[in-house]
Amino acid sequence: MTGTGPLRGKVAVVTGATRGCGRAIAVELGRCGATVFVTGRTTREQASPMARPETIEGTAALVDEAGGHGIAVRCDFSNVADVDALVARVDAEAGGRIDVLVDDVWGGDPYVDFGNAYWDSSVDSALTLVRGGLETHLIALHRLLPLVVRNPGGLVVEVTDGEDDEYLGAGIPYYLVKCGVRAIGRALGAELASHGCTGLSVTPGFLRSEAMLELFGVTEENWRDAVTDERPEFAVSETPAYLARGVAALATDPDVARLAGRTLASWTLSSRYGITDVDGSRPDFGRCFREVFQAGLDPQTVDMSVYR
Repeated sequence: MTGTGPLRGKVAVVTGATRGCGRAIAVELGRCGATVFVTGRTTREQASPMARPETIEGTAALVDEAGGHGIAVRCDFSNVADVDALVARVDAEAGGRIDVLVDDVWGGDPYVDFGNAYWDSSVDSALTLVRGGLETHLIALHRLLPLVVRNPGGLVVEVTDGEDDEYLGAGIPYYLVKCGVRAIGRALGAELASHGCTGLSVTPGFLRSEAMLELFGVTEENWRDAVTDERPEFAVSETPAYLARGVAALATDPDVARLAGRTLASWTLSSRYGITDVDGSRPDFGRCFREVFQAGLDPQTVDMSVYR
């Protein structure tokens, strides 16, 4: 195993590592010295329905640049045979062990319908969203958890959206998926404890992913240009690296078992581990949401910089 750092000699698998938080988490685990199996559907030769330019090979290269060892493996987590092939690769190339499993499968963007009532939306899209966002996690865990529990000390991290199960109007299928992922994290906390391993969930805040930057018509260099009177909350957005640094801190925390079953937000991890985003700020979208939006304040009258 190559690499230096606290995860040198450790093996990580990151599902949904093509872009966004999955990519950033893979890179940060590599920065800690891990060998990282970078998995997803989009390769240089084959795109996924997400229709994005990022690839798993690109993520693996970033892992290498960070000091780890990235291994790109195309895997459709709705296909059990694909996941079995991934298990065979881990068996052959990493001794059949997984020290850190990060389950970040998503792929649901083409099927999300935020604009219509559920009964006015496509039932096929709704079911595809649930299968792609939830059933994939179950398939991944069913096949990969045996490699985690072979050795005590393993960590499994489910990546979701939101700290709790309050419904905020994102649509029933999307809500079901993200609540389900949090529920899986709680269950893993209990199920894995008897094997000396830890399971939990994490969530970002308002994420400046590649797709979100494109949607707002900005880049990471000029993202503040998208902070407008109509979208003042974008001022409290965060890069995928913010959550990724938190996951890396969890993976190197010898006492991580005390957090089993919890859902931890990027700002919670920032406070616990002293983590900052890439610009040195510490965005706290949770506090902003509570004190501004849930309190019914006009966000245009609020200085959003106090939440960074």
